[in-house]
Amino acid sequence: MRPQQVVVIGYGMAGARFAEEVRRRDPAGERVSLTIVGEETHAAYNRVLLSSVLAGAMATDAVTLHDGAWADRYGVTVRTGTRVSRIDRVVRTVTLADGDVLPYDAVVLATGSRAWLPPTEGLCDENGEPAPGVVAFRTLDDCERILATARPGAPVAVLGGGLLGLEAARGLAGRGNRVTVVHPVGHLMERQLDPAAGRVLARTLAQLGIEFRLNVLASGYVPGDGLKLADGSHVPADLVVVSAGVRAETGLAGDAGLTIDRGVVVDDALRTSDPRIHAIGDCAQHPGTISGLVQPGWEQAAVVADLLTGADSAARYTGTPVVTRLKARDIDLAALGEVHAELDDPDAEVVRLEDPARGRYAKLVLRDDKVTGAIMLGTPDAAAMVTQLYDRGMPAPSDRLALLLGRALPSGATGASPADLPSSAVICRCNTVSKGQLMTAWRAGARSVSALADATRASTGCGSCREAVCGIAQWLAEVDPDQDAATAGRTAS
Repeated sequence: MRPQQVVVIGYGMAGARFAEEVRRRDPAGERVSLTIVGEETHAAYNRVLLSSVLAGAMATDAVTLHDGAWADRYGVTVRTGTRVSRIDRVVRTVTLADGDVLPYDAVVLATGSRAWLPPTEGLCDENGEPAPGVVAFRTLDDCERILATARPGAPVAVLGGGLLGLEAARGLAGRGNRVTVVHPVGHLMERQLDPAAGRVLARTLAQLGIEFRLNVLASGYVPGDGLKLADGSHVPADLVVVSAGVRAETGLAGDAGLTIDRGVVVDDALRTSDPRIHAIGDCAQHPGTISGLVQPGWEQAAVVADLLTGADSAARYTGTPVVTRLKARDIDLAALGEVHAELDDPDAEVVRLEDPARGRYAKLVLRDDKVTGAIMLGTPDAAAMVTQLYDRGMPAPSDRLALLLGRALPSGATGASPADLPSSAVICRCNTVSKGQLMTAWRAGARSVSALADATRASTGCGSCREAVCGIAQWLAEVDPDQDAATAGRTAS
C-alpha cells in the first residue's frame, strides 16, 4: 500500500511541528508522504522568540527550528519561498504559484495569521503595504528590517500595547531607542490584564525608559516625522513598529469553498468543512482555543498527526488552557484563565495584592477552592505555584496571602526544589512535558539541558521554563549520578 500523500500548506511553527509529530509516529514514511509548502524563504523558526532577537539576546539563527539537513534526514519534501495559488477539492490537487501541481490525499492548512495594519492615514501605501519607515512586527524578515532601521538613540513609536508590542518596545528600549507606545485602550494588554495590573505594568516599563500614550488613536503618519494622535498631540518617530493585532490567513481556504468565520472553522478532529482538509494553528477557529499562541497549535498538530498516521483514530482536540507570558527582559508576567473577574463577583473568590512601587501585582480567581484565573506580575515564585495548581486542578492552600507571595508549598503541587515536585508536574507548558518525562529522558541518556530539550522538546517553545529544566538537570546529576553526571551538571549551570 502506498503512503498517503499529505500536503502541508504553511511552514511556520504549527506546520513544522505537525511534520515532526508525523515522523515521530511514522519514521520511515511508510504511512505518510509529506510535502511542506511555505511562503517565507526561511526554514521554520520559533516566532515566539523574535522579541529576544529584537532585544539582542538571541541571534537570528538561534531561533531556527530545523537545520538545513532536517528535510532529507526525515524524508520530507520542503518548498520554501513558494506560494500556493489554489486548492482543487474535486481532483484533490494543490497548485503552486510557479505552476507545479501536487496531488493530495489530505491537506493540512497551517497558514497562520498576518499582521493587521490599522486604517491610519499615511501608514500604508497605495498597495496596502506599510509605508516607508513602518514595519509590522510579525516575521523574521520584519525583525531584521526593524534592526536595520532603528538607529540607537532614534525615536521609535510602537502602535499597540499588547503582548507582542510590549516585547518589541522593551527590546528596542534595551538597544537604546527612545520608545513611545501608543495604545487605543486605557490600559496595557487588556485581553490578559485587568486595569490595575495594566497600570502596574506601565509604571514598571516606564522605569525602563518606555513612554506611553494610552486611550488615544493615531490619526496620521508622516514619514521621517512620526505620528499625529487624535487628541492633537504628536509622537516623533524615525520608525513606527505596528503590533495592533493579527487576522487569520483564510484567503486560500475561502477560495476553496471551505467554511470560514474569523478563521477556518474546524471540529474536534481539526477537520474543516471538507473532511480531507484539516487546519491547525492561528488559521484554525476552534471554540476551545485562543489564536496567536504556540501551545494550542502544537497540541493540534499532535492530534492531526495521530489521525493521519493511524496512531490514534480516536484522537480529538478539546481545547488548551492557556497561560500567557510576557517575554521581556526585567519583567516577569504570567496571566491565565479568567483574569477579568472582579471582587464583587458573587460566584468567585477574588484575592488581589498590589505593590506598584516594586512592580508587583498578584490576583487570584478561585471557584470551589480551585484556581480558575490569575495575574502574576513580579512574583515568579508565586506564578510557578499558581500555574501548577491551575494545570492540575488541585485545591489551593487556605493561606491565600502566602500563595500570592510565593511562600505556600502545597503538598504535591510545587516547591522550591525539584525534589518537591511530583512526577506529573508539568514543567514545559508549550510542549506538555512533565518532570517524569524529563527524568525518563535523563535515564535514557539525555544528560544535559540541550539533550533533554532534544529528547522531550522542553524549553523549545516560549523558553520560559528553561530555568526549571536546568534546575531539574542539576538535581538529577546529584541524585542519579553516573559517568556523565559531572558533564550534565556543568551544562545545567
